[in-house]
Amino acid sequence: MNFKNIFEPKTVAVIGISSENDRHPANVIYHKLRLRHPVQAFAVSSRGGFLQGEKVYPSVADIPTNLDLAVIAVRAEQAATVMEECIRADVGGAVVISGGFAESGRRDLQDRLVSLAKAADFPFLGPNCLGIYSPGKLDTFFLPSERMMRPQSGNVAIVSQSGGVLVDQMVKFTEENIGLSVAVSIGNKAMVKELEMLDYLSRDPRTDVIAFYIEGFGRNEGRYFVEAAARSAKPVIILKAGKSPGGMRAVSSHTASLGGDYKVFSEIMTQYGIVEAKNEFELISFCESLSHYRQTIQGRIGIVTISGGHGALAVDFCSEHGLSVPQFSPEFQQQLRAGLPDRLKTIAGLSNPVDLTGSGTDDDFVAVAGALSRCNEVDCILLLCLPYSPGISSDLGARLSEVYYKERKPLIAYVPHVEKYGMLIEGFDLNRVPVAYSVEGAVLMAKAMQRGLTC
Repeated sequence: MNFKNIFEPKTVAVIGISSENDRHPANVIYHKLRLRHPVQAFAVSSRGGFLQGEKVYPSVADIPTNLDLAVIAVRAEQAATVMEECIRADVGGAVVISGGFAESGRRDLQDRLVSLAKAADFPFLGPNCLGIYSPGKLDTFFLPSERMMRPQSGNVAIVSQSGGVLVDQMVKFTEENIGLSVAVSIGNKAMVKELEMLDYLSRDPRTDVIAFYIEGFGRNEGRYFVEAAARSAKPVIILKAGKSPGGMRAVSSHTASLGGDYKVFSEIMTQYGIVEAKNEFELISFCESLSHYRQTIQGRIGIVTISGGHGALAVDFCSEHGLSVPQFSPEFQQQLRAGLPDRLKTIAGLSNPVDLTGSGTDDDFVAVAGALSRCNEVDCILLLCLPYSPGISSDLGARLSEVYYKERKPLIAYVPHVEKYGMLIEGFDLNRVPVAYSVEGAVLMAKAMQRGLTC
């Protein structure tokens, strides 16, 4: 299937426009496309007429230009007729927003769409979905603009059966400064499924990391998908719903998917080296980490802190998540001590974590991070940056980033998510060093690299 028209359209028809309800999903989508995105948008309704001075066409056949994409937001019973019109008009593909198909017991209506689309080689997303959000390029979500959280443009793609979960992840991506290449809601995935999306995104030059929220698969789909994910040159992260019997029932009623045996699926993902996020918190951390770093690490972590308590928490989280915090050799501890100023030589803890105490400064952080970056006893460094300490400045993020650029050993920073620390955080973000807003989040970023793919 050719997805170029769906994901990179220049002309879009929105079908199902209401003349009475401007909050109708079709109207919301049409207004956003016409006013906010670089596409030529056309309104379609069987009633014709005008909408805010713009012509409403009775059918896609009446639009005097070739159409790349149709967004179908009509009643389920009308969707097949509309799709037939799109196929006859040589539209490039569709997003079927409408619900009321297999998820509500009307598999016959859904099967009719698939039959039409397969016969014409006409790709469509959905039904029962939000469709596509691509920063600055396309937005078929029927959410009003003032309610949308818009992640910045970036290199992470996320595909979700659930539109609600997808929007929630977009909120978190925005809060964590994770950039999106595209977000795709596939809903009932009647035609375009995870496997097709994986194939497309694996070849998409804007995407470096591919994340999936999966509720279930049809028969044999899961096996083919896992095998394809294992072959992908890009990291694939999966968050699977339906872990419990109740969750499996909810999955079936939501998108008419087969939940399957979660334990077996999880074991297969581990066997094939695919990154599984156990929850949304892990999904966010994994996406941010792998969007910055693509190498695999053994999982030997060096920790630098100015708070012994934070260091102890980090060690506990590392242990919980299967990472090691090795005690440094006496020779390396002596090397660290020699590089510290006299005020710290006798009070700093050097065995790992390296505890610079509340007397630590930017210079001390940079010196220790540099030494750890050249040390073969660890392969990733956690920097627990507490900006309220008097020796720490807003320049620390940028200065530590320079250490990474020189030495190329992965650095992960923890900085409390407080507005007044924004300049410090930006110093890391702008220089491609991931920042976590919790100690455990920083540890999970390291875990992602331990389980990620080498490219």
